Amino acid sequence: MMKFLIALCLALAVADATNVQRCVHHSGNLPQSTRIEGCTNPPCVLQQLRNAVIHMTFRAPRNVQTMRTLATAYLGAVPVPYNLGNNANTCNFLTNTRCPVSSGTSVNYTLRMFIESWFPVGTSATIEFRIVDERNQPVVCVRVPIRISRSGRFIEGESELPRGIEAQ
Repeated sequence: MMKFLIALCLALAVADATNVQRCVHHSGNLPQSTRIEGCTNPPCVLQQLRNAVIHMTFRAPRNVQTMRTLATAYLGAVPVPYNLGNNANTCNFLTNTRCPVSSGTSVNYTLRMFIESWFPVGTSATIEFRIVDERNQPVVCVRVPIRISRSGRFIEGESELPRGIEAQ
């Protein structure tokens, strides 16, 4: 019975995963699993004025003191770095452990990336999300195609709106 429950949990976790690719422009292994809320098959549709929520599970490839997350959107061949602000501090968003992390430790991480209003609706791009350590060495990296859509009704408390933007 216990084996059945474990197998069921693993199957559900895999079934909910998002199909991501290995990074092309940056190095780093793929995480063990990646799930972008609301997306299993890219391109993932990300709504303006909402948080894109990305969950990753990975094993620390070595002892890591600190980590930060970097995001780069590629519009064709043009790289556009995306400033994650305070969300770039990966260690603040680990859900099952905290930094420093020992080699081989399984790490669960959740990134919330606010999709600004200046992203034009209909824009298609590929984003590489990478986590690097204190020496700027790669920990993991994922690549995923996205498309920007107009925001639906804003849900109170889902994300903080930048100053000057009011919820509809």
